Amino acid sequence: MAYTAPVNDMMLALKTAGDLDGLIARGIYGSLDVDTIRAVIEEAGKFGAEVLAPLNASGDKAGSKLVDGKVVTPPGWTEAYKAFADGGWVSLPGSERWGGQGLPEVVSMTACEIWNAANLGFGLCPMLSQGAVDALESHGTEELKATYIPKLVSGEWTGTMNLTEPHAGSDLGALRTRAERQPDGTYRIFGTKIFITYGDHEMTPNIVHLVLARLPDAPAGTRGISLFLVPKYLVNADGSVGARNDVICASLEHKLGIHASPTCVMKYGEKDGATGWLVGEENRGLNVMFIMMNAARLGVGMQGVALADRAMQHALAYAKERRQGRSANTRGTDMAPIIEHADIRRTLLTMQSMTQAARMICVATAAALDVADRGTSEAERTQAAARAALLTPIAKAFSTDVGVEVASMGVQIHGGMGFIEETGAAQFYRDARILPIYEGTNGIQSIDLVTRKLPLEGGKVAAAYIAELEKTVADVKASNQPAFGRMAERLGEAVAALKQTSHWMGGALAKTPELAMAGATPYLRLFGLTAGGAYLARGALAAAREGHSAQAIAQARFFAENLLPATGGLATTVTSGGDIVNETTPEMFGA
Repeated sequence: MAYTAPVNDMMLALKTAGDLDGLIARGIYGSLDVDTIRAVIEEAGKFGAEVLAPLNASGDKAGSKLVDGKVVTPPGWTEAYKAFADGGWVSLPGSERWGGQGLPEVVSMTACEIWNAANLGFGLCPMLSQGAVDALESHGTEELKATYIPKLVSGEWTGTMNLTEPHAGSDLGALRTRAERQPDGTYRIFGTKIFITYGDHEMTPNIVHLVLARLPDAPAGTRGISLFLVPKYLVNADGSVGARNDVICASLEHKLGIHASPTCVMKYGEKDGATGWLVGEENRGLNVMFIMMNAARLGVGMQGVALADRAMQHALAYAKERRQGRSANTRGTDMAPIIEHADIRRTLLTMQSMTQAARMICVATAAALDVADRGTSEAERTQAAARAALLTPIAKAFSTDVGVEVASMGVQIHGGMGFIEETGAAQFYRDARILPIYEGTNGIQSIDLVTRKLPLEGGKVAAAYIAELEKTVADVKASNQPAFGRMAERLGEAVAALKQTSHWMGGALAKTPELAMAGATPYLRLFGLTAGGAYLARGALAAAREGHSAQAIAQARFFAENLLPATGGLATTVTSGGDIVNETTPEMFGA
């Protein structure tokens, strides 16, 4: 079925979770106004629907292939990328200094949802390029910036992130790729990287790889990692593409999903060594790479939203058309559209409300990043950066879990036909499954939340956020809206559970850290559900004030009454379920 960008849902998220009107009124976004932002999103939606979405299924079937040492993307990919870059979509978030449009993160992330909902295999490419720009802007030399950033911002070249190695996985401290200093100030890079998204392709004349490697005299572990820029082709003094660098794609991974996206095994230095340039300081590369990784984590979270929305749209259309069984509305011998059955409506409401909740969490994170970058005072920027840091692991992990769960429900709505590739529902499920693994698995995100983000400023950052959620509960109670049902009560219980477990988690982290680790994943889920329920409630309050959008109210109420009760059980799991985890030894799992 066709894809339609959910512009109204997106705008509601921007206005309520992202405080769009408030940030515009305060001048955070300069002269940008709501109408312009909506127009950009609508045009992005048209491009996604008309250019990217029609290539999604065919790209999945054709896949990318390695032919005579070159990666060949599916038919139509190169033309679509050229139209994408020529249309200015790559440059949307880029700084005006480098030829970009300088639009805020909330707009860039909303567009990111559209590209990935229309065609995840395509959308992965430009997202990584933006991460490369962020890293170079913050730590690149002026020469590197001038040479590479304008090409990346325009989309003329693309960028990649090279972290993982076959033996190390997520343990970056164990990487073996090595760098050797050269007399001219460059470095020679030798090693193998795996899982490199768009590590090679023919859509652009050059690819800019950012590669983690270790110098011969580097300290052990993560303290001895440096970051290098290694282009596919060396760049001449006049900015033109020169000789081929000593870097190749050795093979493509055969994957469960995202077949159109080339996931490459990259080999550096098979001959004399790949020429690279240091980004930042020696042995401080991980600090720079985290700039890319944090940007990518929010982007991947929005990819979870994208797949959830696409699967939901697909399932909703099928539920309206597919006839089976009888309902209260059935007349004569006719079968009813399955959307008339209560269990199907329950599933669709679950899909819709979870998708919008995840979208709102991602938008709130993007808005915090905007204020951290554009705020009017240092104190405001610092506070916003801390808020963004707190929300990023939740945006990534909760939203990608939602992507998988909603895509699975989409298969279920289709019944047996959902298991058949021709309906398209299976592709969304297959594609979504990588997202909880990308950019640090969701277990790592949970540990990051508990060990690094929850203790920020002695717990004050999390406490301030929870206080805002309590304010939302009070606002819902004060509204006295009959249509809200038991929303205030259930949301209040969820916020109380989050507050209680956050306090417990802080104590456990100090005294019994292994118990904290055992409860990290259910704690993040509890946090995500509560935050999502609060943002949905804010959307319902806005809808009630404006006298329309019964859908927003229904979604918020359903989420509160049907999904938020799980927070009580999650709180119990966090605070009292860890003992058995830590008492179970590896030997107890048997052979």
